[in-house]
Amino acid sequence: MTLEEAQRLVQSFMRAHGDTEGSGLNAKGFGGAALGESQVYFEHSADSGALKCSALIYRFRDTPRPGVIDGFRDEEKRGTDTGGGKVDYETENKSLFLSRTYGVLPAEQQFKDDLDRLLEASLTWGEEVFNRVADRVVPAK
Repeated sequence: MTLEEAQRLVQSFMRAHGDTEGSGLNAKGFGGAALGESQVYFEHSADSGALKCSALIYRFRDTPRPGVIDGFRDEEKRGTDTGGGKVDYETENKSLFLSRTYGVLPAEQQFKDDLDRLLEASLTWGEEVFNRVADRVVPAK
């Protein structure tokens, strides 16, 4: 999809969530917003035309301890609901996301429904799943 198509798609999603300005992507193809307790980020790739949508689970202060990110990936493999996304750790900003990538332009309503599911799952992962993984991975003192 083109940057313009991705822009319209993101703006449509934002308008559906009460953003009358229809915030979207900047000229470099990046965007994001806080929607209630959720945070969502968008990145359009000019090379592939793909639109990556990421719902924040947790932002670490420091690099996570060994095994923590693997613990989240294990949860995904166990079938814990990801809202249609994949566990995605970004080393640059030390943040853990559930991410979904669109290679072709979806219908606006489908995109909204998909992202609503992704955002809902990210809140569950940030609360319940995070504690479960932390209890397993971080040794008790």
